[in-house]
Amino acid sequence: MDPFASPHNLDTELRSLLAQASSNLCDWFADSASQGPMPDSFSLPEVYPAKEGISNKVLLSELQSLMNGSYRPLHPGSLAHLDPPPLSASIVGELICAGLNNNLLADELSPSLSSLERKLCKWFCHKLGLGDLSGGVAASGGSLSNLMALVMARNISGLESDPNAVFFASDDCHVSFSKALRIMGLKQESLQKISTDENGKLKISSLHTTLNKIKSQGKKCFAVVATAGTTVRGSIDPLFEIAQFCKKENVWLHVDGAIGGVFGLSEKTSEIVQGLGSADSLTINPQKLLGIPKTSSLLLVANKKHLSSTFSTGLPYAEPITGDDFHGGELGIQGTRSAETLKLWIGLRKLGEQGIEKILLDSIKRRCYLESIIDSSKFKIISGPLHLLAFTPINYSSSQASDWSIKTRNFLLANKFMLSRPMYGDRYYLKAVLGNPSTKFDDLETLSNIINHSTS
Repeated sequence: MDPFASPHNLDTELRSLLAQASSNLCDWFADSASQGPMPDSFSLPEVYPAKEGISNKVLLSELQSLMNGSYRPLHPGSLAHLDPPPLSASIVGELICAGLNNNLLADELSPSLSSLERKLCKWFCHKLGLGDLSGGVAASGGSLSNLMALVMARNISGLESDPNAVFFASDDCHVSFSKALRIMGLKQESLQKISTDENGKLKISSLHTTLNKIKSQGKKCFAVVATAGTTVRGSIDPLFEIAQFCKKENVWLHVDGAIGGVFGLSEKTSEIVQGLGSADSLTINPQKLLGIPKTSSLLLVANKKHLSSTFSTGLPYAEPITGDDFHGGELGIQGTRSAETLKLWIGLRKLGEQGIEKILLDSIKRRCYLESIIDSSKFKIISGPLHLLAFTPINYSSSQASDWSIKTRNFLLANKFMLSRPMYGDRYYLKAVLGNPSTKFDDLETLSNIINHSTS
């Protein structure tokens, strides 16, 4: 078999390879419920290329070994992380994206797909209330979107050369912000953590106090990060109040909506994340709930010119674009990019607005139901308005909570339920993410029964 498809004739061997691989994938999906979320064991195939290439039959056999050793997000007990099963249509989009192999670096390398990305980002901006000047760019994950937002905020503020510049984020902000300050050459104290209230929300009073403190030290703040969906409990920071603070102080507002931002896409859930449209920049990750295969993250901005003014260095090897648009490689840190927007577009087109809304509402219903059947006399339950909740035994010491979390998680895995074990405050919790559409109420009843007896 020629390793490349023919540009002249139908490649029947390629068609056969794709058909068999697709069939094997469908079988893997169909077998998921009879397995556990995690494989009991697995063996890797030969890793390194042989002197001569292998046959398609051997290739598919080795691929099957990797599939059998993979995590199964479609399993009803897969509740540990923000990793739902993929939309069927988006799997097709991923395949076609790989086949087209277009490059979002420049329009001439991806004519239709660059236009698609710009228009789809604009649709998200419109739905989330970012205004007429808004736009965005896709990025490989929320960590990169958050990093680009901070780089842009520092640039727009004129503090890109100030080693003492700081930004604010809550105690419960995502770990990507600690990574970002290292990449940006900032000191550890450049990230000023703001305390949270009993519901895990950033305290506005602490925001004012911290700003006054850094002003007294002769330092300047280039951004405030608000979180729409914290990692452990799914809390939403007070977005409107933070936006008012930023407007008054003339400070950039970035909202990390990687988890909760998608709830702004439906009128029935948008109230949960009211204030998203006040952001100067916004990270949103359709991969975390809507079933878009990894990676799918967008950085949206209220003024799309801020992307190009920060990241454009010119592309002397590409034909210039007429009008106000810029090549994709001039809108962020990444140059070469695959057309990840394709799988996002095709998935959303298949769902429609009603399908998107159903995913959002159902995830909240599952969280509410599980929360209602966990014994609150035995467990401290922490959650927010989204689809995440965490719990730990009441009256346990931190050491006892640690032992309980390990023992219970292992017992749950043996019963085909996978929850994560985050450290929050001074103790371990078990966390459930209720974004898996395969999980039914009967599954949650079985899960809660195990949990409720785990302290006996």
